Amino acid sequence: MSFAHSPVASFDASERFVSHEASALAPVAAVERLSARGAATRGEIAIELDLRHAGRRRVLLRYETQGEAGLPVLFVAGGISAHRHLAPSREFAEAGWWHSQVGAGRALDPQRFHLVSFDWIGADGELDAPLDPADQADAIAALLDALRIPRLQAFIGYSYGAMVGLQFASRHPARLGELISISGTHRAHPYAAAWRALQRRAVALGALQCDESQGLALARELAVLSYRTPEEFAERFGPAQVRDGRVRVAAEDYLDHCGHKYVARTSTTAFLRLSESIDLQQVDPSTIRLPVTVVAVGEDRLIPLSESYDLIERLRGETRLRVLRSIYGHDACLKEETDIDTILREALADCSQVAA
Repeated sequence: MSFAHSPVASFDASERFVSHEASALAPVAAVERLSARGAATRGEIAIELDLRHAGRRRVLLRYETQGEAGLPVLFVAGGISAHRHLAPSREFAEAGWWHSQVGAGRALDPQRFHLVSFDWIGADGELDAPLDPADQADAIAALLDALRIPRLQAFIGYSYGAMVGLQFASRHPARLGELISISGTHRAHPYAAAWRALQRRAVALGALQCDESQGLALARELAVLSYRTPEEFAERFGPAQVRDGRVRVAAEDYLDHCGHKYVARTSTTAFLRLSESIDLQQVDPSTIRLPVTVVAVGEDRLIPLSESYDLIERLRGETRLRVLRSIYGHDACLKEETDIDTILREALADCSQVAA
C-alpha cells in the first residue's frame, strides 16, 4: 500500500426511443433520448430493486451519458444535491453541477471517456422509505446492465457519491477498475450525523408550523455551515449590523439565498430520505481490493482527516491518499478546481496504464 500526500493551500436533435432488455435486477421499461451524433443521451429505466431496509420497490433510474459509446466508461456521482447532468453539452445546454471538471479539455473529457451519471434513487421525492447507500450501488449496477456496460474503468464519487462508490467497490468489484473517492468515507461520523439530525429536525419544526419550505430552507442553511469553514466566513463577512431595531449578522443574507435556492429545486421528502441515507453508510474497507484514490480535505468538518486515514489503512488494494488544504472545507471539491483536476488526471492516467 502506497501513500502520497499533496498539501494544497489555494483560497481563492433528433430523438428516437429504444428499449433495453431486462437485466438481472429486472428493468421493466426504458426510454432514451439520443442526439443526432449520439454524443449525449438521457433516459429513464424503471426497475424492481430490493432495498435493504424497505423491501422490494419499483424505482425509476434517470440517467445521462456524455461521450461516444466504446470509450472507457466512467461513472460520476456527487453529493445528495447532485444529479445526472454533469455539464453543458450541445444536446443539453443547461448548467451542470460539475462543469469545472467535465468538458472538452478538462479532466473528464467526453472526447476521451464515456461518462455515465444518474439521479439518486429517491431524489424525485416519490420514494418515501429508508435508502441505504448500498441500494444506490445496486441501482447503478442495474443501470449498467440496462446500458450493456459490463465494467467501469473508474467510479468517481464526491461526498455521498464517494460513499456509494465504496459500496459499489465492495458489492460489485468485478465491474470496477478503480475508485476515486473524494470527501467521503466508509461510515458516518457521529459529529456529522448530529449535524444532519438537526437539519431534519428543522424540517419537522417547519412542518409543525405549517411552513415546511421554511423548515427545509433552514435545514439547508445549517448544512451550508457544515460544508464550509470559519476561516472562509471570516474572509467573506464583516461585523453584525443593526437593521430596523434588530441585529443581523453579515452572513444571514448569504445563508438565506442558499436556503431559498435549495427549496426551489428540492423535495422535502427527497432531502429527508437522502440525508438519512448518509447516516446509514457502513461498509467494511477490507472487502475492497481494487485501486482506490482517497482525496481528503484537512478542513473538512464532516469527514475528519482521521476517518480518511482509517479508511486507507483498512483498504486491501493499492491505495493513494491526497490531502488538500482549503478554506472551503467539504466543498473543496467544487471550489479547488485546479487541484481536483490534477488529482483526477493523475488517477485516471494510472488506471489507464494498469488497464493497458
